[in-house]
Amino acid sequence: MASVRTLISGTSFLAQNWSDHSQNSLIFSQNLSFSRHEFRCLQFGIVKLPFSRSNAVKNSSQTQSSTEIESTRISDVPLLSSTEVIERLRTSRETYKSKQQYLAMFSSVFGGITTDPAIMVIPLDDHMVHRGHGVFDTAAIMDGYLYELDQHLDRFLRSATMAKIKPPFDRESTRKILIQTVSASRCIKGSLRYWLSAGTGDFQLSPSGCHRSALYAIVIQDQSPSDHIGIKVVTSSVPIKPPQFAVMKSVNYLPNVLSKMEAEESDAYAAIWLDEDGFIAEGPNMNVAFVTKEKELVMPSFDKILSGCTAKRVLVLAEGLVRDGKLQGIKVRDVTVEEGKEADEMMLIGSGVLVCPVVQWDDKVIGNGKEGPVTLALLNLILEDMKSGPTTVRVPVPY
Repeated sequence: MASVRTLISGTSFLAQNWSDHSQNSLIFSQNLSFSRHEFRCLQFGIVKLPFSRSNAVKNSSQTQSSTEIESTRISDVPLLSSTEVIERLRTSRETYKSKQQYLAMFSSVFGGITTDPAIMVIPLDDHMVHRGHGVFDTAAIMDGYLYELDQHLDRFLRSATMAKIKPPFDRESTRKILIQTVSASRCIKGSLRYWLSAGTGDFQLSPSGCHRSALYAIVIQDQSPSDHIGIKVVTSSVPIKPPQFAVMKSVNYLPNVLSKMEAEESDAYAAIWLDEDGFIAEGPNMNVAFVTKEKELVMPSFDKILSGCTAKRVLVLAEGLVRDGKLQGIKVRDVTVEEGKEADEMMLIGSGVLVCPVVQWDDKVIGNGKEGPVTLALLNLILEDMKSGPTTVRVPVPY
């Protein structure tokens, strides 16, 4: 931890600006008083949030009857101390259960690692938050090793260059910070997600007011059970990102989110994007691959879509299946929708799903409608690689 503190000693400016924040709180209190009799809020748990009852929004996972809304207590918006804010954040975290547990977070803004989920937050004036000016990546944690950390980190830094974000640390320092964050989490199996943003400074469009870029990282332990049964996909009607942005792993994921929601509305797992020429591109956060009737593994080329680290590793591991005669060849090329739907096997590939068999695309059953043997063989190869692969793909974490 000492090395982390040394690396980020430049963040001491935060303490100097604390008095400014205190003064701003006083000004806010004075400005709030003028509307105390008219400004009402809807109480949400223990935290009171400004919310208009007539404009209450419902989604598929959160419904509230009119009776429940009518019985909700209305009160003035409280002016909270920093201690009260932290306590309410902590209480809010404890009031709901999530399948994901956040075990540790690093932030270059507060200059260190925390294991308290309540304060794993990002400043609102960070340009990644209000302008989407940031990039990110993810590496899996398996048996105390970071899987393909260097491959993901290289792509992370390439994305930062494309987004014109200069990292606050050099590559080696960034790598050490990421490993130390996982070490502090004590996580044996999970994932490490990390971001580079243009940084904090103001709410302007240009990042010129940001005094320094910011690095964030969080260790996530997912309690969801592993499930690799065959899934259904649909064709996405949400426009795909143009190549300039598709090849960059930025935080601008609204098209991806809408595409995923579109799939869920059709009782499918994911929606498949087509490029501007009508060829198969990718899923919302995974690559796509097929096994043709000629027993060739084919995957769409990466010139217009994100270069998947897991997908590239699958291409390497698949060479063993060629040697064993289970595949006749491996190709990365344009794939038509007709060819994809007529394939013997279809799969989604990514760090989150690993290798997931697809048994139906729109109304078309893929192959015999069951998980394909090549797909399952590739899944087993990835799992084995994560547990006992070479040092080029497995980085040990000191606990």
